[in-house]
Amino acid sequence: MGTAATLLSQPVPGSLHRERSVIRFSRFFKSAAFPILIVVVLAFFAQRIIAPNNEEKIPTYPEFVKQVKSGEVKSVIINTEDTTIDVERQQPGPGQKYTTGYLDNTEPALQRSLDQENVPYDVKGKGGGGWLSVLTYVLPFVIFLLFWLFIMNQMQGGGSKVMSFGKSRAKRMSVDSPKITFRDVAGVEEAVEELHEIKEFLENPKKFQALGARIPKGVLLYGPPGTGKTLLARAVAGEAGVPFFSISGSDFVEMFVGVGASRVRDLFEQAKQNSPCIIFMDEIDAVGRHRGAGMGGGHDEREQTLNQLLVEMDGFEMKDNIIMIAATNRPDILDPALLRPGRFDRQITVDRPDRKGRARILEVHTRGKPLRKEIDLDNLAAQTPGFTGADLSNLVNEAALLAARRGEREIDHPHLEEGIMRVIAGPE
Repeated sequence: MGTAATLLSQPVPGSLHRERSVIRFSRFFKSAAFPILIVVVLAFFAQRIIAPNNEEKIPTYPEFVKQVKSGEVKSVIINTEDTTIDVERQQPGPGQKYTTGYLDNTEPALQRSLDQENVPYDVKGKGGGGWLSVLTYVLPFVIFLLFWLFIMNQMQGGGSKVMSFGKSRAKRMSVDSPKITFRDVAGVEEAVEELHEIKEFLENPKKFQALGARIPKGVLLYGPPGTGKTLLARAVAGEAGVPFFSISGSDFVEMFVGVGASRVRDLFEQAKQNSPCIIFMDEIDAVGRHRGAGMGGGHDEREQTLNQLLVEMDGFEMKDNIIMIAATNRPDILDPALLRPGRFDRQITVDRPDRKGRARILEVHTRGKPLRKEIDLDNLAAQTPGFTGADLSNLVNEAALLAARRGEREIDHPHLEEGIMRVIAGPE
């Protein structure tokens, strides 16, 4: 029984071979070779369609001479540049007109033969069908190029990005953009306190460098969705007054192997040109997943992108003044190489706010809104256990929409209570 179980647990050689074949095919379909192959096949068929029908056998030069002597030829055009003869035969139907070649040294004899048989002929420096011949061979390549540009256009989402396939898609918020500061962040005081140090380093790096201190290269914010991780990163940039590059981890992963790594290099190159600055990568688990867990090997696109990210983070110098902030709600699946000291040194939890935190968040979101004076935000916070910052923002917005729909001038208790129910259970 034990032997049978052991045999059953071992992989069947045939199934293993099939599995490897499937992996190889999947890699081929993900690589750049697959669309190129499609384009080449289409170009071949286009050339076959455009090219004239050459199924019929074209007479050779000796056969042409026999036709001249037997009186079958009506007229001839001699193209001296490409040493071809355009022949028109007396007999109508298929093969009445054709083009054949001749040797350079046979041209005088050819003209004498035509004169003897009284066949009219003309001598031209260029072949009559030269342009058509060139067009026949050039047009498939033009179609190939246009089709390739069309693929790039569709994959990039616009004609302006056709030639920027390996460029970073990071959105840059300049110093002149509307600022978000720590005043706009509430309910995560511990995280704000940790990030104050990052802000101070970006404002005055020499203060730390004079004492030989090494500021963390990376800060990982992790916690449930909607707790304000992105807002925190933007607040650090707003407080320090530095450019802010924002990108999602999924923006690096493409069907073509090597594109993600190229985008990582381009992102860090842009950051170095605009230092001091902050790079914020949302949903880093899309690219920083543990290697070996569902990854296809050394040529996998996601793994190559992760390797390039690790290399770029190692390449940070203190003088670069670049801070990388990343956010995720799945820290357990991140590769350990990302979390080691020297990369993401700081790992800050951004959890759901408590009652006091919810009250402060409600103060931020009701700021500037016509709220009835009798409303107690602390009491409202007690009615919303487990709500994140995003939930509370949605609650206040739903209440404002309800008040506007009913023609009210102020947001009142019934609007807020109905807003709570809409966030929890959706509209009725």
